[in-house]
Amino acid sequence: MKIHEYNGFPGPRRVRMFLAEKGIDSIEFEQVDVPAGEHRKDTFLSKNPYGTVPVLETADGQYISETVAICRYFEDVHPEPALMGDTPQKKAEIEMWQRRVEQTMYDTIATYFHQGTPGLGELETYQNAEWGHKNKERYEDALIRMDQHLEGKQYIAGDAYSVADITALCAIGYAGFVNMAIPPELENLTRWHSDVSSRPSAAA
Repeated sequence: MKIHEYNGFPGPRRVRMFLAEKGIDSIEFEQVDVPAGEHRKDTFLSKNPYGTVPVLETADGQYISETVAICRYFEDVHPEPALMGDTPQKKAEIEMWQRRVEQTMYDTIATYFHQGTPGLGELETYQNAEWGHKNKERYEDALIRMDQHLEGKQYIAGDAYSVADITALCAIGYAGFVNMAIPPELENLTRWHSDVSSRPSAAA
């Protein structure tokens, strides 16, 4: 199997972290030069017509895109450790928090990057600076809510590390790329971030 990615982007990092937590080290990684526009060429679009990375190429030549879909594939193939839950209750709780984190933290900082900053330069075909900066505010509000949620909790979705923690860590890393740090007064979030950043998978 092979994963087509651009090392340095937060989406591929989420998959690499997921694989590292699973102990899966047999996957080949092939780089797609996104800043050079390789993701918009026919060769790549034949794998993913939406032109995004990462993309999983399975052993039988099928292609699966979208980060969480790729993680779901590996969760089902390698159930342990369970990063998406191992009971109906846990699966639902993790999915709930994964969606919340993705929508309020990951997607908002991505929108700010692409709309409110130079983003990918000439590759940006449309930008709305007002919407970009509104999403910066939404991201900052989400950090406050997450800090409140983490009061007395080690992880975001229950008592075990999960895909929701991976998504949140990558979102915060994404924010760091545009010079946005966790405000020091958010002590619960700062503590959580220090803890999850110390896991070996964070370096994947």
